[in-house]
Amino acid sequence: MRTLLTLASTLVAFAACNGNKHVQTAEKPAGRTMAVVTGTVFHLERMALPPGAVLKVQLIDGSIADAPADGIAQETVPITTQVPIPFSLSYDPKRIISIHTYAVQARIEVDGKVRFINTLT
Repeated sequence: MRTLLTLASTLVAFAACNGNKHVQTAEKPAGRTMAVVTGTVFHLERMALPPGAVLKVQLIDGSIADAPADGIAQETVPITTQVPIPFSLSYDPKRIISIHTYAVQARIEVDGKVRFINTLT
């Protein structure tokens, strides 16, 4: 496992709380407003990703020390191109608590094994 995965939009955190431009809103068919975190994932190692690689991106609430992070939203998508890999993660802004701390986690897996994971959120 390599820990060199980088998120190009690490500013994503808590845009819903402070008006960051990386967050957009969109209407779901049921009329419910959703927020969207967008960004780009890439790794620094010079290697091509094999067929079957997937990108898993999660928005988490990591506010409570010594407790597992609460997942706000997640998405798993097959990787069809090489890096950089754009992502778009929709979440319910009603789940965001303004005094909490949030982060985006990303990992690239091949055959169910972690190939890259971000260490900075």
